[in-house]
Amino acid sequence: MDLLKYVLVMNITLKVDEQKINEMFDFYSNNIVPNNGEYIYFFAKIDHKTITAYKSKNNQYKVVFNDYNEALIWDNNLDNNDIEKKKKTTINKANWINKNNQIGSDEVGTGDFFGPICVVASFVTNNDIEYLRKLGVDDSKRLSDEKILEIGQQLINKIPYCSLSLDNEKYNQMIKDGYNMNSIKALMHNYVLSKLNKKYPNNFLVLDKFCPEDKYYSYLNNETDILHNIVFQEKGESYYPSIAVSSIIARYSFLKKMEKLNEKYQLIFPFGAGKKVDKFAKEFIEKYNIDELKKIAKNNFKNFNEINKGYVTTNS
Repeated sequence: MDLLKYVLVMNITLKVDEQKINEMFDFYSNNIVPNNGEYIYFFAKIDHKTITAYKSKNNQYKVVFNDYNEALIWDNNLDNNDIEKKKKTTINKANWINKNNQIGSDEVGTGDFFGPICVVASFVTNNDIEYLRKLGVDDSKRLSDEKILEIGQQLINKIPYCSLSLDNEKYNQMIKDGYNMNSIKALMHNYVLSKLNKKYPNNFLVLDKFCPEDKYYSYLNNETDILHNIVFQEKGESYYPSIAVSSIIARYSFLKKMEKLNEKYQLIFPFGAGKKVDKFAKEFIEKYNIDELKKIAKNNFKNFNEINKGYVTTNS
């Protein structure tokens, strides 16, 4: 029987007004996933971060973040404001419910202003489980980026996988062409899953759920090679080892590409989309220019609209 993992979780709760909740809704619109919980106004997921907005009977709003840095986007002075900080020990259901041969996919980079979107599918067999547990894969949410780089290198040498990255120039063009974040993710997941399934056919298929199943397939209407019979699982890395592996390899790929970005511009690019990113972007523009920023940032993020004000582009 698998052991359950006990994880220390800190929830940050912000009380907000109607104007702020609407700003948040717009900001996270590309990452909202269905949730039928009572009083939930919206639920968004960005990689392993969750944002849950509640509306009370008295039309009061509060938003719960499971990530401190994500909460900082909305309030950079948390300690002096009316918030709740709760430390609690909960059971992280890391007991994989299916350890048979399987192909699963996950993605990272969708909540980062800089850096690509990286989607990975991995083929994991029952014989890999002991190796993965010893490596610490089933505890991937708690791994530092340094540990991800170490484990990721070992995984890509051991586990069959297929990866696909979308840089921000191509991402921005797709947004201009009418795609949204979820439709882009659907195309990328379908690609890596299909590629790996052709090489290792007739195995269980699963992906980390980011939208309803019917919506996912509607995004693929114009595709000729569509993979079906997929299980859609929220927090999939806690239930399926193939998704857990894919989440680490995807993060590994993302980090390696960020290293190349750092080398190219001789700067250290920040992660996420918070105030630190805004400050960095303005400094980047002063060193290079707004046109160069457009090439490497996700231009449909709220950050870009705010940063772009007052700057004149030299491109037509």
